[in-house]
Amino acid sequence: MPSPDICLCITRTTDLTAALAVKDLVSLYEVRIDLIGDAWPEVAASLPHPWIACNRLAAQGGGRDAPEEVRLDALLRAVELGAATVDIEVETPDVCSFITAVKGRATVLVSHHDLVKTDTEEALVGVVERQRSTGADICKLVTTATSVEDNVTVLRIVRRYAATGIVAFAMGPLGMTSRVLAPLAGARFTYASLAAGHESAPGQLTVDQLRAMYSSMGVT
Repeated sequence: MPSPDICLCITRTTDLTAALAVKDLVSLYEVRIDLIGDAWPEVAASLPHPWIACNRLAAQGGGRDAPEEVRLDALLRAVELGAATVDIEVETPDVCSFITAVKGRATVLVSHHDLVKTDTEEALVGVVERQRSTGADICKLVTTATSVEDNVTVLRIVRRYAATGIVAFAMGPLGMTSRVLAPLAGARFTYASLAAGHESAPGQLTVDQLRAMYSSMGVT
């Protein structure tokens, strides 16, 4: 089995040198516009792999509470600068109009983050179906694990939607298993940080940790 695709999250300008040093271990990058700040175009321009533009909505865990017009304008600029994928929250007001403006220019990843819990499988299916109804190319479903069993719930969602394009995992210490196994179950990729303290979300493993785990599983 080929090694899963890893998306390396870049959260600050000082990440760039280290991000380039591990380019052979990752398949794509996520540029966290809301965390990097105004220097994000320079960071994106230096990346050797395709990149996801993410300017996270504050209510979904974003780092800045920017006016919505400003937030979306940055994502549109990212498309103009060559972003391969744009992450837009399903909760975004008039999300369908934004997707229409981006479609055909970049892959549209429609996301949802539950910062408190992992809902029932039936409820999560409802979220993914709502994402799909917007015209998403990839649905991203992120929950928060409050029990080990939540990993199973998320992985069942991955299996259910693997053929249509899904990225899903549970955040937090109890959700680490889902981060590792999701791409093996059919998720497009999993996210990783450069090092401890550079995480873009709770429970995010580093690139080195993920690669070591996959190697120990015989996934190369």
